[in-house]
Amino acid sequence: MRYALWLAILSMVVSLISTPIVRKLAIKANAIDIPKDERRVHKKPIPLLGGLAIYVSFIIGVIFQKTPLRTSEIGIILGATIILIGGVWDDVKELKPVYKLLFQLAGTIVLIIFGINISLITNPFTSKELFLNVGFLSIPLTILWIIGVTNAFNLIDGLDGLSAGIGFIASATLFVISIMNNRYETAIMTAILGGALLGFIPYNFNPASIFMGDAGSQLIGFLLAAISIKGAIKSATAFSLAVPILAFGLPIYDTIFAMIRRKINGKPMMQGDKGHLHHRLLRMGLSQKQAVLIMYLISFILGVVSVIAMKMSSQRSYFLTTSVIVLIVLVAWKSGFFKNQ
Repeated sequence: MRYALWLAILSMVVSLISTPIVRKLAIKANAIDIPKDERRVHKKPIPLLGGLAIYVSFIIGVIFQKTPLRTSEIGIILGATIILIGGVWDDVKELKPVYKLLFQLAGTIVLIIFGINISLITNPFTSKELFLNVGFLSIPLTILWIIGVTNAFNLIDGLDGLSAGIGFIASATLFVISIMNNRYETAIMTAILGGALLGFIPYNFNPASIFMGDAGSQLIGFLLAAISIKGAIKSATAFSLAVPILAFGLPIYDTIFAMIRRKINGKPMMQGDKGHLHHRLLRMGLSQKQAVLIMYLISFILGVVSVIAMKMSSQRSYFLTTSVIVLIVLVAWKSGFFKNQ
């Protein structure tokens, strides 16, 4: 564990040093987020491409491991590189949604080729047979999971420091779970990612001097989704759906609610709105910092619940997850999350 923390410190230091450099690069490349519509909360132009600093810090941390790179780690690096390229391109040129999706699909396919896929899940129905083989559904489930989480973190990136902070909390949660399961190679990966995000947050927290952009938000979601398949599990082989659904709960539920809201109100699925949780908190009169800290707290609570679920039997963990989801849906319904904003 001490070794993982040293690598986390390394990636954090690299992130602290590289972020100002990337900021200057973004200004020269004219990769600037100019507030053009009412959904954007910031009032002045802010440089993008912060995801490049996160990527560099993560890669350096992974490369500096004592052991040679494993096949799965090579796959994660290659897939993350594809996501970064697509994200940077989008930050500079604003890609159409279909092209963004193609980059995400390409990165996911690389993961599958390098052996990162959902082939077994813990059985929620009976304790006699611990695992369920998903068979031919393995590839579509993997694609759905990776692309879904990637976009969830992308969509929640609406306030200074929000996506980076939630990504750090999710990384810390997966780190704890990986240690609990003696999955030290996964613990190292999450520690490195957490360090990279921790080094970026001082520049990204309100008032932000740089945004991570799509390059960063998509990268965080992609890496967390891939790492969760690789090691946030009850055994060396079976994927526990309950754990990551709770650990990544806030971005996942906020995205699902947005899709339902747009469907109910006859809006295009890809059309943005002001119905996300952070928009609602701001309308309640909270400042950006207050809204972000509340969302950090929600993510932390869900992370703690996911750790508790990890210690339960498969059936109890799924029951706990279902109960939490039902509670969240009821609160969202009563709070008007499915009404047009």
